Amino acid sequence: MGAYDFITTSSGDDVDTAFDRARDEAAWEHGHGGYTGTIAEKDEFVMVADSPMSPAAAEKYAVHLLNTNDERIRDKRGPAGAIPVDDGTWLFVGYASS
Repeated sequence: MGAYDFITTSSGDDVDTAFDRARDEAAWEHGHGGYTGTIAEKDEFVMVADSPMSPAAAEKYAVHLLNTNDERIRDKRGPAGAIPVDDGTWLFVGYASS
């Protein structure tokens, strides 16, 4: 099986809640059968930025992580990357089985 990259945002009281919400929304939109190529395939995340960024900066950084094949997020079976956004949301980035 292959992998697709994803970048998705979500909100929540904390990063755990935002991650769970992003997974649930992706599963609802793309199905529960597995191999969706979305964050629905992820079981965990790793923080890849310490400070909140603007939405545009977070998106640019996420693209950079994908383009440089950052080791923290490059495994389709590994964690997603989490970036805090200064509007109170979270951006998640990574590769997922498809």
